[in-house]
This record gives sequence, structure tokens and C-alpha cells, in this order.
Amino acid sequence: MLELIDITKKYKQTKAVKNMNMYIEKGEIVGLLGPNGAGKSTAISILSSLLEPTSGDVKFENKSMIKNPKSLRQIVGIVPQEIALYEDLSAEENMKFFGRIYRLKGKTLKNKISEVLEQIGLTDRRKDIVKTFSGGMKRRLNIGVAMLHDPEILIMDEPTVGIDPQSRNYILQTVKRLNKDRQMTVLYTSHYMEEVEYLCDRIYIMDKGNLIASGTKDEIKQILASENTISLKADHWNERFITNLRENPQIHQMKVDGNEIVLVVSKDVNIFSKLAHLAEEANVQLRAVDVKQVTLEDVFLHLTGRALRD
Repeated sequence: MLELIDITKKYKQTKAVKNMNMYIEKGEIVGLLGPNGAGKSTAISILSSLLEPTSGDVKFENKSMIKNPKSLRQIVGIVPQEIALYEDLSAEENMKFFGRIYRLKGKTLKNKISEVLEQIGLTDRRKDIVKTFSGGMKRRLNIGVAMLHDPEILIMDEPTVGIDPQSRNYILQTVKRLNKDRQMTVLYTSHYMEEVEYLCDRIYIMDKGNLIASGTKDEIKQILASENTISLKADHWNERFITNLRENPQIHQMKVDGNEIVLVVSKDVNIFSKLAHLAEEANVQLRAVDVKQVTLEDVFLHLTGRALRD
């Protein structure tokens, strides 16, 4: 349905995207992941025709969109990372404004506004000024604006940043429902791996402008098929223990998250006695040692050497 073909975007001497190939099929939810500065936003801007690539092509239904993007723009809805609303207008007034940009008017626009407000759970707040809304309500309205013209493709760039768990869950449920009920195609970026696990059929991972992995969730996880993920828990850690773990050549990746340390090691290595010895040596009392199922975040850390929020 929609493809990036050998896309490169260069700013002076910096390549933000390098020979990127990506496709999105109709009715899919596709995740695009990467640390900050990986090139995700540039790729999204090119995919949605907001930015022209230095080289390569964007094809929609096998037709090039680089020189004639009109047909693509008519069927794409974009939910940007930053809130894109007029805060001194009401929710309804924002929708009227953006609806007219989409060339909706009269009864069609009025009915569509009511329908979308119902979908995003803001019917009772339609007359209220946006600057009085919570962060989660603004995010939901941002999504509603992108849905006014019944897009076939919805591009969502970190739509749940900085909101409460209830609003976040509501947004995830809305995305699932749109995909199921309308066969809406969704491109979704997030810094929350559990969202990607829950929503996405396929995943692309970017780093430093390059696509470094792609596939279904299970295919991505197979990258670490020969690895074990081990969780260590304690009341506290000390620098000696952490340094000894980092310097151990048998440990491929390591992440410290509060009272938990997550390690990635080869399956053919019996590291448990070594961990016990290092803990005793550093005077650390381990509370739990567990072998975990491989997660997307484990794979991400393995591929990029960075936690997703870095």
C-alpha cells in the first residue's frame, strides 16, 4: 500500500536517513522504533509527504508520490509528537477549523465532529476551551483532529507522551478499535515497548539513520534466540557490583532500573554461580534471580546498545 524505496535524507554533511526501505500493508499496525536521533521523525515526514527526500522514492499503491503527493495527503491523518491545537478555542471550534482544511463543511462536518468526539470520549467537553484540558484530553483531541476526514492511514508519532495511565489506555484501545472496525492502517512510534507489544503486527527498528531490524514481534525476538535474559533484584546495589558486571565478558548487555538489573547472556553460559560470587564479593544481598522471556526492549538494547529512552 505504502512504500519507502531506497530513501536517503541528507542535511549538509549529515545523513538523517540512509537508504531506507520500508513497506506498510493495508490494515496493518506497524511500529517504528529507535532512540532519539535515530531518524524516525525524518522518515515519518517523508512518508507523509511533508518532507522531500534527497534520493529514493515514496510509492502509494505503486505510484510515486514525490512530485505529486496530493492523492496520498487526502488519505493520511497525522498525529504529531507535539500538541497541534489552538488552545484558546474549544474542542468543537478546533475540529471545525481543521475540518474545513480537509474541505468538510455543513451537515457532513457537523456529523463528523459529533462522531469523532464520541470516539475519543470528549462529547461532554465539546464546548470547553482546550487550555482547560488535561494533557490526556489534549492528546485525545489531537487524535480526533487527525481522524476527521476518515483517513485510510493514521501516522501516530509518540501519541501517549506525558499523559496519565487512563488516557494512555484509552488511546491504545481507540487505535485497536479503529484498526479492527475500519481496517485503518496505522504507523505507530513510541518510547513505550509495552505499547508496541500490544498494538503492532510488524516492527521496524532504526538507529543512526539505518534500519537495523524488521519483522513480526516473534521474528524480532528470535534475534536473541541464543541468549538468556536474567533479572537480578536486591534492596540496593553498589558501584563495585555494577562495575564487575559491566566488565564481565560473558555479559553481553546490561540495564540498571532501580532495584532491578537485567542482563543478557549466552544460553550456553552458566553464569549463576558467577553472579552469586560477585554479589558476595561486593556485599550485595540478592533477593531474586530469574530467567525472563525475551522482550522487545531486550532486543532493542542488544541491537543499539542503548535503552529506548536514552
